[in-house]
Amino acid sequence: MFTGIVEAACSLAQTREDEGRRRLTMDLGPLRALDAAEGRNGAVLASLGDSVAINGVCLTVAALDDDQVAFDVIPETLGRTNLGSLEPGARVNVERALRFGDRVDGHLVQGHVEGTGVLAARTEADGELRLRVQCGRTFARTCLPKGSVTVDGVSLTVAELGDEHFVVALVPHTLERTTLGELREGDRVNLEPDMIGQWVLRAAQLQSGD
Repeated sequence: MFTGIVEAACSLAQTREDEGRRRLTMDLGPLRALDAAEGRNGAVLASLGDSVAINGVCLTVAALDDDQVAFDVIPETLGRTNLGSLEPGARVNVERALRFGDRVDGHLVQGHVEGTGVLAARTEADGELRLRVQCGRTFARTCLPKGSVTVDGVSLTVAELGDEHFVVALVPHTLERTTLGELREGDRVNLEPDMIGQWVLRAAQLQSGD
């Protein structure tokens, strides 16, 4: 379980294809720098089997060598997310798993990406960046105006909602900590709806027979 509060943007160091799977090796050095800055010197960066969200996708640590941490991505995940298109040097949003008892500053995020959307437009005004994401009718139905949505692992508030798109507004802190400010029109982003809203929608569908 995660919160959508990205800890750092980290670089993809290496990729390797293996029988349909893809191994992604990340340089998680920025997380070590964050731990040091927040007084967690000597903290374990990650351990084998840990869950880590990479661009909002919950992955398991498969191997590690100091700051180099590897994850195996299966075909199902490659087909549903943007991880299959990443090349070495790409920056991704990283969040380690939530510990029970921690403060939840974003919203509850499973790391189970429903699919991808496309950045349709970006506009800057009054100190914020607004992103319009074309998400399709099915995904839009899981969203609420002023509700939560996860874009590439970042917990955001839906500022505007249309039949097949939503708009989010990014403040400077989000732009500094994540990769969302680097997005360009036409880029694909990973999307996860608010899971509580998703459950409510599913219950309503079952009651109505949809």
